[in-house]
Amino acid sequence: MQEKSKPVIIELGQTFPLTIKRLGINGEGVGYFKRRVVFVPGALPEEEVVVEVTKVLPNFAEARIKKIRKASKHRIKPVCPVYEECGGCQLQHLHYSQQLKEKRDIVIQSLERHTKLPVAEMDIRETIGMDNPWGYRNKSQFQVGERGGKILAGLYGMNSHKLINIEQCAVQHPATVKATEAIKGILQKHNITVYNEKTGKGLVRTIVARTGVTSGEVQIVLVTTKKELPNMEELIADIKEQLPEVVSIVQNINGEKTSLIFGEETETLEGNDFIQETLGDLQFELSARTFFQLNPEQTVKLYNEAKKAAALTGTEKVLDAYCGVGTIGLWLADQAGEIRGMDIIPESIEDAKKNAKRHGITHAKYVPGKAEEVLPKWVKKGWKPDVIIVDPPRTGLDNALLQTIQQVKPAKIVYISCNPSTLAKDIDTLSKQYKVEYIQPVDMFPHTAHVECCVLLVLNDE
Repeated sequence: MQEKSKPVIIELGQTFPLTIKRLGINGEGVGYFKRRVVFVPGALPEEEVVVEVTKVLPNFAEARIKKIRKASKHRIKPVCPVYEECGGCQLQHLHYSQQLKEKRDIVIQSLERHTKLPVAEMDIRETIGMDNPWGYRNKSQFQVGERGGKILAGLYGMNSHKLINIEQCAVQHPATVKATEAIKGILQKHNITVYNEKTGKGLVRTIVARTGVTSGEVQIVLVTTKKELPNMEELIADIKEQLPEVVSIVQNINGEKTSLIFGEETETLEGNDFIQETLGDLQFELSARTFFQLNPEQTVKLYNEAKKAAALTGTEKVLDAYCGVGTIGLWLADQAGEIRGMDIIPESIEDAKKNAKRHGITHAKYVPGKAEEVLPKWVKKGWKPDVIIVDPPRTGLDNALLQTIQQVKPAKIVYISCNPSTLAKDIDTLSKQYKVEYIQPVDMFPHTAHVECCVLLVLNDE
């Protein structure tokens, strides 16, 4: 009688050699130690490394690199001085051309893990990248802290609550970096207190800087715990003097104990309520809480892919779910019969209406609300979309919306995704009625593990 083989025990602090097989969805190297999955941040496919176990969970372990025995030919030196501490980027140590290949592979892995589809037979295209993959992020949201009497602003380090002070960032647009640095100095000058999470005291929590890449305009949002802002007039005067490109200074009040950046109350302190941005032939007004893509150059490529996938003829009714300020719908409007959109943020809907009016687009209608609640009412009144475009948050499509789509059965779904795992799960659900024509990955965030996709799903002939 054969003895049952004992399960492999991996212990904290244990070291062993590991060959890295692929990248995981968070950009970490993935290897196998006696059939157990081991995730290793900073390791690259085909590398041979010696690792030390830092965390043990029932189905996998995490480890750190102690030594690289055989480095990947695609490994390079990161340009950022705080790259390993910050965690904002995960792949600066991987040559950019190889990042694009690995991102396509991350999409394939997600499909293999979460669907029953014949992934090897699917049309999954090469990732569309950037010619110059630096300085692309048009918005920064840096937490504020204090150390040794000096105001800091940056991001919390990987797996820690230590604030990494970021004075230069290779992926942020230079205008946002300059603005944040100036605001830190101005807050310091006027002795304005910064929020301390442990004590719950202090005023300024977050500095948000956003630039209109084409307009050159900058908006500053100070997220504070209370409405009262001491030395406000002097503060505004200094911002205007040091940063003449700032056309909008806004305060948002968030007094809650929460990881969410924004609170519900927003007030313009000086200048406009918004900044201007241009995508292609369209101009947009971006107010403080409005969602807008962080990489305008790649957004044009992504939206052109959505337009290509929709392949409109001029008569179709198009639903733009999760419409934000109306960007995708308005991008397609010249080829659509009618556009309708909805979003749960009322300010975004107001901006979408303004954007449509400004461009003389009269066949677009925008309402606040959830797509899964609004769409059935429209269908009941006889309005049924031919094409549904979805661009959901990282959590993917709401289950109620998935069910609604399956009941309404539009001829096409154009699914824009920022998370391959939830995309794969949603595709698996929709594949009972829809065929995946193709998947086009787009690199919206070079040097990070994120990959965006534009997917065309076509209703099966019944």
